Amino acid sequence: MPGRLWARLAVLLLLVGGLSLVAIVVMRAVIFREFSDYHEGEMADRVHWVTADLESTYERGRGWSRQRLAEDAIWALMLGIETRVLDAGGTELMSTRRALLTMPALSADRIASISRMSEPSSAGAFLPYPLLLGGRELGRVEVRFLPFTRRDLFLRRSNRLILLISLVLGGVALGLSIPLARSFTRPILRLAEAAAAIGEGNRGARVPVRGKDELAMLARDFNRMAEFLEKQSELHRKLCANMTHELRTPLTAMRGEIEGIADGLIPASREQLQSLLEEIDRLSRFVAAMGELVEAEAASLGLRKTRFPLEPFLEGLRSRHEVLFKEKGVQLSISPVGDLEVYADPDRLVQILRNLVANALAATESGGRVTVGARASGDGLKIEVTDTGRGIAAEDLPFIFERFFRGRQGGLGLGLTIVRELVQAHGGRIEVASAPGRGTTFTVILPDSGIDA
Repeated sequence: MPGRLWARLAVLLLLVGGLSLVAIVVMRAVIFREFSDYHEGEMADRVHWVTADLESTYERGRGWSRQRLAEDAIWALMLGIETRVLDAGGTELMSTRRALLTMPALSADRIASISRMSEPSSAGAFLPYPLLLGGRELGRVEVRFLPFTRRDLFLRRSNRLILLISLVLGGVALGLSIPLARSFTRPILRLAEAAAAIGEGNRGARVPVRGKDELAMLARDFNRMAEFLEKQSELHRKLCANMTHELRTPLTAMRGEIEGIADGLIPASREQLQSLLEEIDRLSRFVAAMGELVEAEAASLGLRKTRFPLEPFLEGLRSRHEVLFKEKGVQLSISPVGDLEVYADPDRLVQILRNLVANALAATESGGRVTVGARASGDGLKIEVTDTGRGIAAEDLPFIFERFFRGRQGGLGLGLTIVRELVQAHGGRIEVASAPGRGTTFTVILPDSGIDA
């Protein structure tokens, strides 16, 4: 067996083609045998008709009549049977050739030509059949079958047709087996080459997807896996770069302060230690936020979406943040949303709205207001978080979702990035509208919200 997959497949196709030809030959033999059996039965019936007619002729004429015997011989000839009638003593009473002599010459020649009497060499031997009447033997009739023109023509044409079909099928199988085998295995070869490229570090390797068959499904799954690997690789690279950048500066500063305290250059005062503790807390929050960002960027692969009522979900959000808002003197309210439902991962949606509400609280001064509402739209379900805070500068708006962009509000610069990643993981998008000094509205748009409009 050849080693290459396409060669094996080509051999398999040739074997299938060969088996098809064998099946055709076997079928031909079976059909021809059945046809021969049918034809032999037909000729046996004709012989029975001839003998019965001769016996009837004898009975009606109370003896042999040469004229009736000649008529019977011509009739048998038209059935494809040459006859010789002999009496009980073995004397020939009539034969087909003698019967033809009783006819006009032109008619006898035409009948002899039609029945192929002119080809005696192709006829078989005479076979005797007894003629009986009331249990008494009248004599016998000897018959032999003349060449079967129609049967032979049918057999010749059938053989030519079968031979032609065999040659065509064999040629087609031989001509198409190798190209088809190469065509079938080409997608697999591309998958193998792409897998090898990814293994060598080329994370961008992909395979073309054509059609909707199993190989196309395999190619799509492979591309999805490759995309996941590429994304994870990119996340890992970005995470290392950002972590290095964000940790190096504060750690260097803390190291300098601690070395100064150890060398006695900086007094180990309560205020100095509190400053170091606050910096450590900030680094802890940063590490936690980075963990959330990594989870958010990979969230599309592990979402557990479900459909649930939105109003009790928002009421739960309000109750969990009520204390924080009261402490700052900011009003948090939920607009009535009726029987709207949302199709999302509840845990991730909580994370989205918690970050937006926390940002709104941070941006709103005492006496202000934060409102959370929802409404149906052609794009899906829109959830809006609106505050009456200080707003966002127009020049900052294009960058607020970029990681580590802090703008004028400070912070770690990761919260809105996490929100955007989680929304996109749901197949949705997030929009923002803001006017400095008047407030900001973040709108989360989620598709397939299951809205009963």
